[in-house]
Amino acid sequence: MIRKLVRQMLAAQILSALTVSLCLLIDNIMIGQFLGEDAIAAYGLANPVLLLIGALGSMLSAGVQVVCSRSLGMGSQEETNKGYSSAIGITLAISAFFMILVLLFRDPLANLMGAGRNPILYDNTRGYLAGFIIGAPASMGALILVPFLQMAGKSGLLIAAVLGMTAADIVFDLLSVLVFHGGMFGMGLASSLSYYVAMMIGGLYFLSKKCVFRFSRNYVTRAKILELLKGGVPSLFSMAASVILIFVMNQLILHSEGGSMAVAAFTVITTLGNSSNCISTGMNGVSLTLSGILYNEEDRNGLRDMLSYLLRTAAMLGVAMGILLFIFAPQLVSLFIKEAGDTRDMAVHGLRLFAPGLVFCCMTNALKGAYQASGRPILTGIISMAEGALLPILAGDVMGRIRGINGLWLYFLGGEVLMLLFIGVYVAVKTHRTPFSMENLLLLRPDFGVTADELLEKDIRSMDDVIDASVASGQFCREHGQPVRTANHIALCVEEMASNTVQHGFREGKNNALSIRIQHKDGRWVLRFRDDCGSFDPVSYVPTSDDIASGMGIRLVMKMADEVRYTYSMNLNNLTVIFREQPDKKGGAA
Repeated sequence: MIRKLVRQMLAAQILSALTVSLCLLIDNIMIGQFLGEDAIAAYGLANPVLLLIGALGSMLSAGVQVVCSRSLGMGSQEETNKGYSSAIGITLAISAFFMILVLLFRDPLANLMGAGRNPILYDNTRGYLAGFIIGAPASMGALILVPFLQMAGKSGLLIAAVLGMTAADIVFDLLSVLVFHGGMFGMGLASSLSYYVAMMIGGLYFLSKKCVFRFSRNYVTRAKILELLKGGVPSLFSMAASVILIFVMNQLILHSEGGSMAVAAFTVITTLGNSSNCISTGMNGVSLTLSGILYNEEDRNGLRDMLSYLLRTAAMLGVAMGILLFIFAPQLVSLFIKEAGDTRDMAVHGLRLFAPGLVFCCMTNALKGAYQASGRPILTGIISMAEGALLPILAGDVMGRIRGINGLWLYFLGGEVLMLLFIGVYVAVKTHRTPFSMENLLLLRPDFGVTADELLEKDIRSMDDVIDASVASGQFCREHGQPVRTANHIALCVEEMASNTVQHGFREGKNNALSIRIQHKDGRWVLRFRDDCGSFDPVSYVPTSDDIASGMGIRLVMKMADEVRYTYSMNLNNLTVIFREQPDKKGGAA
């Protein structure tokens, strides 16, 4: 089921990663086609500020994934609603503050970015900053809503929001350049308006009665906001590193033999590169969300299976995207730079040197998501800063001194190779083992989860599988010294809940699946049922029939169990049933 879930989530996560970069990509194409190379260079100089907006939104989005996946893993809908409400509240406050700040200080910001040396660059840079920053509440809000749409299983609505945003941006850009002649301010404003379109489309679900999340001002708490910020700090490091990287590389390139032409080429490379990196961002998002749930369930096997599949998928998608970038580099660059010449040649050459780094980047981000979800903020922060800024700047500077402007274009490939080598060395030193197994790469604690003899896992596809799982669970409990009564209760729970899912949830031709996991740890028997059928909450289930037998199995399980928790997330029903270990007749623990 893990692999099926990864496949379902990855496409939507990759598309959601385009919510920021897609508008920037379209803007850059329009700028190149209608406003020229000087305008592209101005966009490149404004880019660190734009990335900072994305950094704040990504930090909060990652915090949502960490905090809410944790609460979902624990089966607490109330804590999830607190995360939802607090995320909305803090996003509105931060985005409004940031918007006012940039509007008031866009002139000194343009100077700080290096645009003051050229009056045309200066006017274009400050104009784009003013237009784009108006959309800060929407662009940050869109990033926040993405993980909640994922958790609610509304990938289709997410795709519709991205497509609507893309179409709106193209229309608004064309109106700006052909009708209103708004220049760089108009291009930035067009992006802002398109983000609001995306928010309106995605927001339809959150305003409906079907929304599984509930907003309340009482749920907006200082403690939950701090928890969200703490959970998203590693992602803030990653995006802040991107801001530093673009700023430093812009300065290095401005003072190279390429000058402003090279800045324009670098802007094209980073724009196409950021759009291509939606794969690695999607990998990170899937890894972060699933790892958070699996870590809180202490599912060692699930984590290994997930990371192994993600790394293989990351390598394949990274190779495929790298090949496409390399082959079609001239055609892609010509979308931004119409006239043949040195600027276009530099951009094509730089993009082809950028392309191989995507493979290593995708794999690093899959690992980084797992480390962040497991509560390793220091390690994740180090990886984020090193991968996002320190190592690529080091690689670009060293190779630039050796090969000039052509060496600078190796910044991305060199940084990603060094990053993966660093992770391998760190894992080897930390575990005293080779970094080639999923167990070692995950850096799991020795006491994480349970040993194989304390765990029973079953996949259910039919009623025959239900009977087998029920018998196996009873035998499993008896082998661990539990009284017959407790073993029978657990076996009956498996039979009732699994048969109910198969009989009423499975649909012909849908290839539905149910996984059952029974874990014995710390004096408790924890049963987890997870299926991909329609939403059904057995905890709050109230039979509508007058038939006394209706729902009898569910009521029986609720009465026998010591604790029952239910959540619905990522199109999955997640039910946790807990039985406490029973003492033996002599008064000791069985």
